Amino acid sequence: MYCRCRIAAPLFSGERGRRWTNCPVGMDFSGSGRGGCVGESMTWLQALVLGLVQGLTEFLPVSSSAHLRIVSSVFFGDDAGASFTAVTQLGTEAAVLVYFAKDIWRIVVAWFTTLTEKVSARSREMVPITDQVTTKLPIVTAGGVPYGLDEDRQRDLDYRIGWYVIIATIPIGVIGFVLKDQIRTGARNLWLVSFMLIAFALVIAAAEYYGTKRRPIEQLTNRDGLVMGFAQCLALIPGVSRSGATSSAGLFLGLEREAAVRFSFLLAIPAVTASGLFSLPDAFAPAGEGLNASGPQLLVATLVSFVVGYASVAWLLKFVSKHSFNWFVGYRIVLGLVIMGLLAGGVVQAT
Repeated sequence: MYCRCRIAAPLFSGERGRRWTNCPVGMDFSGSGRGGCVGESMTWLQALVLGLVQGLTEFLPVSSSAHLRIVSSVFFGDDAGASFTAVTQLGTEAAVLVYFAKDIWRIVVAWFTTLTEKVSARSREMVPITDQVTTKLPIVTAGGVPYGLDEDRQRDLDYRIGWYVIIATIPIGVIGFVLKDQIRTGARNLWLVSFMLIAFALVIAAAEYYGTKRRPIEQLTNRDGLVMGFAQCLALIPGVSRSGATSSAGLFLGLEREAAVRFSFLLAIPAVTASGLFSLPDAFAPAGEGLNASGPQLLVATLVSFVVGYASVAWLLKFVSKHSFNWFVGYRIVLGLVIMGLLAGGVVQAT
């Protein structure tokens, strides 16, 4: 009985990278002692580098999954895998949770309190008017201070944003679950990755050119949330970029660049967290081709992505307040062309 596996080509044999061969099941051609059908162990250096790459690229519109796929293949000779990518993204999402902690807490509180009030108001409509309490108490903040007009508007905005995030997360949850096998296999082909880097660079450039960028986050609507939610589904393909897809959709809808980016960060939290938790069993018990990280290596890579990711969030928000996404468009196109050249020259393998 045979399976497809990769073995390392001798360093000075004239062969580049790794080559495919048919391995008898249970036999070891990799020197790992685990059998030819199991990928090789990840080194600590590889785990640290990939964690750094994840933290640097997660929030930039350049696709962190594409960069992990490219770096692991070009420099380490094999794919780190979709599960490793999903788990290390938990580190960068933790960075978002810390950076936006006050905003997130305010949104959660506003969502629950406003929803409770609406349910209570609906139940009071069923009480005879003579039995209703007519004294209207002031709505107060967590510190006991009555909401002013601006505070009341802020709470309404936070309540709406909470709903928009929930509704916009449904599409990627459904599509990601249905297509999970394709996402982990065919979607990681480097020809597809490099093509999407270039193609979506043009989409980002078009969003910058045609977007009016006049609407602040206060004017966010349910339609905006849904459109950006469906745009997030494109990020299931490495090379698209989650922040690039959702922010571009926001720009096309006329949102200010910073407003689009902020909502993009909030929108990613449920989807990325769910994906990372869903991938934990596969990541901690790897089986198959590619680089396999141990539990401690995954933990360290995730911590590195958290630290670097926090700095990246702060930098990007300052950057987009004064600069356009076009700075990243040129980089994406150059990187895509370079990878295509390496693929055409046989320097790296597409799968």
